[in-house]
Amino acid sequence: MNNKIVNNIIGWIVPITVFVLLISSFIKSIQSIKRGNMLLEKNRQNLTKIWEENKKLEQQLEILKSDFYIEKQLRDKLGLAKEGEIILVLPEPEIVKKLAPKLPEPVVVKPKPNWQKWLEIFR
Repeated sequence: MNNKIVNNIIGWIVPITVFVLLISSFIKSIQSIKRGNMLLEKNRQNLTKIWEENKKLEQQLEILKSDFYIEKQLRDKLGLAKEGEIILVLPEPEIVKKLAPKLPEPVVVKPKPNWQKWLEIFR
């Protein structure tokens, strides 16, 4: 009879142990899939940001390649002009400040305190 009890206990313990191992393996697999999905979503977001940045850079490149931009840079940096145009060269801001007339400092008049105003009324 002891043998039957031991066999009966072993008969229950083995399937329960196998079931627990399968459940733990299943849970670990689910966690691994969730981590993979989170990593995939993060990489998708990074890829979207990179695509947007790439589009902006392509637009900037088109602007930089345009004839208008090249002409503007030639005019601004090298001082070139079209035929018939007059180039006006202004002095540096420091020189303009030195040559500008000095304005007198404004006089700040402080208002009289209330007690003095009352004293003037009753005099």
